[in-house]
Amino acid sequence: MIIHDVKINSRIPKAGDLEVFNPFDRSKIAEVATVGEQHLEDALSSAEKLYLDKANWMSVHERVVVLEKTAEIISQRVEALTKLAASEGGKPYLDSQVEINRAIDGCKLAIEAIRNEHGEVIPMGGDKYSANRAAFTLKEPIGVVVAVSAFNHPFNLIIHQVIAAIAAGCPVIVKPASDTPLSCIAVRDILIEAGLPKEWCQVFISDKSTTATKLVTDPRVSFFSFIGSAKIGWMLRSKLSSGTRCALEHGGVAPAIVYPDANYAEAITLLGKGGFYHAGQVCVSVQRVYLQKDYSEKFVAGLKTLAESLVVGDPLSDKTEVGPLIKPQECDRIHEWVTEAVATGAKLVTGGNKISDTCYQPTILLNPSLDSKVSQQEVFGPVICIYEVDEMSKAVELANSLEVSFQAAVWTSNIDNAFYVRKHINAAAIMVNDHTAFRIDGMPFAGLKDSGYGIGGIPHTIEDMQVDKMMVIKSPSI
Repeated sequence: MIIHDVKINSRIPKAGDLEVFNPFDRSKIAEVATVGEQHLEDALSSAEKLYLDKANWMSVHERVVVLEKTAEIISQRVEALTKLAASEGGKPYLDSQVEINRAIDGCKLAIEAIRNEHGEVIPMGGDKYSANRAAFTLKEPIGVVVAVSAFNHPFNLIIHQVIAAIAAGCPVIVKPASDTPLSCIAVRDILIEAGLPKEWCQVFISDKSTTATKLVTDPRVSFFSFIGSAKIGWMLRSKLSSGTRCALEHGGVAPAIVYPDANYAEAITLLGKGGFYHAGQVCVSVQRVYLQKDYSEKFVAGLKTLAESLVVGDPLSDKTEVGPLIKPQECDRIHEWVTEAVATGAKLVTGGNKISDTCYQPTILLNPSLDSKVSQQEVFGPVICIYEVDEMSKAVELANSLEVSFQAAVWTSNIDNAFYVRKHINAAAIMVNDHTAFRIDGMPFAGLKDSGYGIGGIPHTIEDMQVDKMMVIKSPSI
């Protein structure tokens, strides 16, 4: 499959070509045209022109029609889109299929959100200064949206960012991850097929990082949506133009606290899924599990059995449960981190080796040093670290020891334990008797501290991309 795609201004030559590879066997699957600084003005000026032409804004009804048709088209192409996402992103076929079906639901969530959006009546008349007045707000799009996305959910993350912008009534320019541009292009093409004027959604596959930075930091950008590493996200936020609002979604080094009274069989199954799903390449993937020392042996043995039973390999096979890392360099990095952890005192329960240049064994480490990389940083690989503690209060203390705060989990049959963890742990969301990576697309999804800024989730993103414009009416008849 070879794709040449600029579609910003065909009169300007492309900047170059981006080769797209299957992360499993590194076969070339596409070649995509890139854009450079010479394309920035066309992209931004055309988006700004659409926003400033308020007489021709898309009405709520028109947006609903486009989103309904988009959901319909996706539902007709689940198989093809599943294979596309799996081939470029490496997430196993069955999990990629879930991703595409979630995208359909995401369109429906956006429709529900804008059909039910409403302003607010502001109280007036409570004092003599506000007498004879009535006030209310109405929703309006915030302006031009620039979205920078990640590779790990190549289709559904674009839905979260782009569909939300279209639903909010904003022109959007989206830069997909360079490893996974094809699903983004597919979403854009489906939107146009569904009736969206093509200028409302532009795919910007930049030739280099400096071009992307200039796009993000341009003063014509009203809202910046970012999903990716904390280092890049915070750097870009620091360079935003005055008045540009943003939402950042980073990683979490997610902790799970398992009390002795927990259902171990269920905890093993779900925490194993939450840690090894998509080879651990998820921002809320289970990474740190805390157990009381005298009750850990059964859990460790059970998780070892689960890890060793997982089928690792080709993401296009419906038998595969754990796919490849996105790049061979990531496989090398993870092996270095695991090797370091073992060298500094961790017990290697299982795994710990590369299966190939792109696949890594599901790995469990017991009691790695708290100073090791696997304890301090987001692994973003199929590695679960288990820590034994004497008292469960120590587990909460250790869970809070990092400058990250996203989703966490507690496993217990005692409601007091659940509420103790809810109160004391640093997290934006706490899953009780579930894994840390649980998410549905309508719920708030927020990283705190280094883990992010703002609230994700389709309805919440739509709200962020709109403003409440107030109107105050003064009349002696009021």
